[in-house]
Amino acid sequence: MNDTALSKTEQPWKTPHWHVSPWNYLEEVTKDFTPPRQVKIHDITLRDGEQQAKIIFTKDDKIRIAEKLAEIGVHRIETGMPAVSPNDEAAIREIVKRNLPSEIFCFSRCMVPDVKLAADCGVDGIVIEIPSSKHLIEQGYKWPLEKAIDLSIKATSSAKAEGLYTVFFTIDATRSDMKWLLDLVDRVATEGHMDAFTLVDTFGVLSPQAATFFTKKVKERIQKPIEIHFHPDFGLGVANTINAVLAGGEVIHTTITGIGERAGNTPMEETVLALLTMYGIDVGIDYSKLNETAQLVQELSGVKVPGNRPFIGDDAYTIESGIVTGWFKNVFEENPTTVFPVHPDFVGHATPQIVMGKKSGLDNIAIWAHKLNIELTEDEAMAVLREVKLQSHDLKRVLTEQEFQKIVEEVT
Repeated sequence: MNDTALSKTEQPWKTPHWHVSPWNYLEEVTKDFTPPRQVKIHDITLRDGEQQAKIIFTKDDKIRIAEKLAEIGVHRIETGMPAVSPNDEAAIREIVKRNLPSEIFCFSRCMVPDVKLAADCGVDGIVIEIPSSKHLIEQGYKWPLEKAIDLSIKATSSAKAEGLYTVFFTIDATRSDMKWLLDLVDRVATEGHMDAFTLVDTFGVLSPQAATFFTKKVKERIQKPIEIHFHPDFGLGVANTINAVLAGGEVIHTTITGIGERAGNTPMEETVLALLTMYGIDVGIDYSKLNETAQLVQELSGVKVPGNRPFIGDDAYTIESGIVTGWFKNVFEENPTTVFPVHPDFVGHATPQIVMGKKSGLDNIAIWAHKLNIELTEDEAMAVLREVKLQSHDLKRVLTEQEFQKIVEEVT
């Protein structure tokens, strides 16, 4: 864990590691927040993350990722569904044998045999799913409503008998009738068993305001710990998850890099860093290893994040603009967070790079010339810059050092 992340300051919006807006901490902004004392991460990379089309994790892949998640301090690792395939079952059993410091969970349909298999794998807890909107039960599953409820009661009762920490997971909850949903949860909690309840936005259709409403309504009715599982189909997974935390949600379900079904799952990286820097909520992981963890998942999943992806994209700390290069040149050594809201070292990113292209300026020329031991007069630097812009435009990319040196030779 980064001890520096835990340090208290009179200005929590500005530390040696980040600089965000002071408005985030104004009483007018925070007065209605009711976050829990601790927020835990329930990582679902190995289960929901692998549901992204074309991703396949082998047994060894799953073990490597699980070990890395435990290394960075993730509280819970959802290792998969043992009923899906023998390979998944074998991976779960092997991860359990590793005695990692993280709690090991798996996912289950609302079926007693699934639960018994999970218990036999030796996991600490189980997430049991049930369709919870009438249209999905009737149209997607072709079940009568009472069957879904009956299966859930039997499955959760079985989980209790097996000694598993049981998380009840209601698929498509956010397109259900609220009263019907809460009545369903009450029945399962009363007639079956439930240690925690998950707010599930399966299709990412919740607004940030509705995420707050959903969390508060559930907490009024359900006296159990609340977990948060939101998808970002409209790009709102991070915002919705944070709003649910601020309304009292205690466990967040995330994936490394945001991989997952359709548009993915709520990404761990942006979520935990926003909680830390903008809300003062430290989930307690080692933030300096976020990039190496993301690199591992990209390598094993075969899914590369965009270069400008916050904190973990290859170009998240790359500068081409002449204006911003000037800022960088003037302040980075003494005040790096003036240019980057989160210091690259804090998240384990590579050193910021200044590239040479169509949008570059004289400061880019000066930095590259110094790096390559080239001396240029003001007129020569301006001539080099003009040629850099032309060539970069025509090539539709930034230039290499060799191309830059050739321009310098031709100009001088």
